Amino acid sequence: MVTRREAAQALDIPLEMAHRHNIPSRLTEAELGAILDNPPAWLVQSRANRTGKRPVWTQLTCDVCGFSEAARPKKWWPAFTYVCCTDHEAREIPVLGPGLVRSIYDGVGSRFAGIVDAAVPGA
Repeated sequence: MVTRREAAQALDIPLEMAHRHNIPSRLTEAELGAILDNPPAWLVQSRANRTGKRPVWTQLTCDVCGFSEAARPKKWWPAFTYVCCTDHEAREIPVLGPGLVRSIYDGVGSRFAGIVDAAVPGA
């Protein structure tokens, strides 16, 4: 069995769209395969309307422990240098390189912090 969330990821659509188009809360692998093999008109249209700028889903993987989850990327997410679970200590993240400044963004996915190491302006 596949959950609606897993089906949305496989179809590369938002969870809200899966719900709106009556994808059941649980479906078989065969049912999902049928949708992938013969997409309904709404799915074909959705794929045709994509600009390709941002992915619908992204895989977040902790750089410390390897825990992974699929999440919908947010507009405010920069390109992270590292992603780690919020329960890890700062010393577990690779050391900041010379000439870099570190910014930490909480609230990434269900349990992650995003870390951006960027060059110091004017250095």
